[in-house]
Amino acid sequence: MTPSPEEQAPWTFEDLGLFLGAIVPCYLLGALLLYAGKKLAPVAFGSEAVQTLVFQCSIYALMLGTLYALANVRHDQPLWRSLGWTLAFRGAWWCLAAAPLLAFGVSALAALLRAPAIPTPVENLISGRLSLMIVGFFATVLGPFFEELLFRGFLFGLIRRVLGAWPAILLAAVPFALLHGPQYQWSWKHLVSLFLAGAVFGFARYKTGSTAGSALLHAGYNMTFFVGYVTQQYLIHGTA
Repeated sequence: MTPSPEEQAPWTFEDLGLFLGAIVPCYLLGALLLYAGKKLAPVAFGSEAVQTLVFQCSIYALMLGTLYALANVRHDQPLWRSLGWTLAFRGAWWCLAAAPLLAFGVSALAALLRAPAIPTPVENLISGRLSLMIVGFFATVLGPFFEELLFRGFLFGLIRRVLGAWPAILLAAVPFALLHGPQYQWSWKHLVSLFLAGAVFGFARYKTGSTAGSALLHAGYNMTFFVGYVTQQYLIHGTA
């Protein structure tokens, strides 16, 4: 039987080592690009939210470029197929419907574990309508898109090829949770909740056959929390 496109990931552990080695240079180059932007256009870069968005997007673009080089140069494969990204996937409505349910479920688990209330750095960036829109776009579109390409595209594809689908679902959720650790001051209760969310994203990747499916679920999940935050701010302060 011919393997499906999502099962043809070319990734190896050598690719993983090369990618990890590129992270620090990507961060340094991203910082350099941000510095240049602040010098050349100080007005446009006056907002901390804009600076954060540009910095993160620069890193995302550079890391995605690294994956592109690995896929094309080392394996002579198209990037998007290597990452399991296709818009022709099954279960899109399931992903949309499951997103708020997952958000409520993760919130309930955090409450059950008595996870401490920790203001995230993302919330601290919001100081007005413009920063709210910038943060919202990053949290609900760019962040889920890149994180799913990395964790459920690259890492999931590598682990699945070696160990199978369920180890890939669970193991890819571990670094996903750890990535968000600094935002929650390394509270293990928050990390457990994030691990659960990451595992569900991985399950969506497996069931839909596409990283776009897990990205859609991830985006809806983040959107639910973002809408909840905006609603809360409006009810308390009369404005977001």
